[in-house]
Amino acid sequence: MNLERAGRRRRRRVGLAVLFAAVLLGTGAAPVAAVTPVTADDGAKVTQETWLDARTVDLKISSPALGTTGMVRLIVPTGWQAQPTRTWPTLYLLHGCCEPVDYKSWDQFTDVKAFTATKDAILVMPTDGAAGMYTKWWNFGLKNTPDWDTFHTAEVRQIVERGYHGNTRRAVAGVSIGGYGALAYAFQHKGMFGAAASYSGVPNTLFPGTAGVIKGILARAGFYNFFDLWGDEVATWPIWSAHNPYDHTDALRGTALYLSCGNGQTGPLDPPGQSDPLEPSALLTSRSFTDKLQSQGIPATVDYYGPGTHSWPYWQRALHNSWPILANALGLPA
Repeated sequence: MNLERAGRRRRRRVGLAVLFAAVLLGTGAAPVAAVTPVTADDGAKVTQETWLDARTVDLKISSPALGTTGMVRLIVPTGWQAQPTRTWPTLYLLHGCCEPVDYKSWDQFTDVKAFTATKDAILVMPTDGAAGMYTKWWNFGLKNTPDWDTFHTAEVRQIVERGYHGNTRRAVAGVSIGGYGALAYAFQHKGMFGAAASYSGVPNTLFPGTAGVIKGILARAGFYNFFDLWGDEVATWPIWSAHNPYDHTDALRGTALYLSCGNGQTGPLDPPGQSDPLEPSALLTSRSFTDKLQSQGIPATVDYYGPGTHSWPYWQRALHNSWPILANALGLPA
């Protein structure tokens, strides 16, 4: 009898918390709600859940893979709240290096929320830190963290699917280093993602000069010991190669692929006089990758659109253009 009364009290408290959250959402406030009692296999768990509006929730996750906490923003479908027993396909959107708003980037710099308002998918936008590189850092073999790969593909994935109604139909897209991450995760976890899209990405980390660009990215983010990532590209070439999508294109056979990139010149979405050095570098490594795909008979949709800089307006457009490919992998209409 005591156990029954305790159970009723717990259910009443949960009901009140949900009602309180709903009232706050109705007034435009951002409640910090009781967390969903779900954990990943390694013990990762949500320690704070903050609803920003009826479709947007920020999760703070205690992550053994990172050795600290990591943030994730979810944008859920319009019908998510009203259909608590339904599951939804998931689209992972990965940001690039050195973004000042980190995991919020896709939401803040693109129209992704409005664009997906009528699309039945959960958007998963995780942090990659200042320059996590979507990988497990080597650190000379001395420590196991940070392991961004495990954080994204195991901890976040399991929490979304166990606690936030995600199902096992998944696609992934990323910009810049996030484009590398999308392709790296697709080949390293074959079958996890039905489609992978790289917008101005780095799909060949061993293309001449690209290792230097990566070192520059790390330095820009404050990581001055470049060797912590994967070591030296010559002395520890096998480690670099193991993480390089170009060296594992056959593992991408059967995954729907989309790659786009500009050439760094002032384009139609730029203010006058804009140019940058990153986009030409991304174009070279992307072309080397798609040339290899073509030589192996691996299909990919490619859009090398000419003038255009390494910037969000082009990546927003690329998401729209690649949506039919991503939607097909998610089992959704284009």
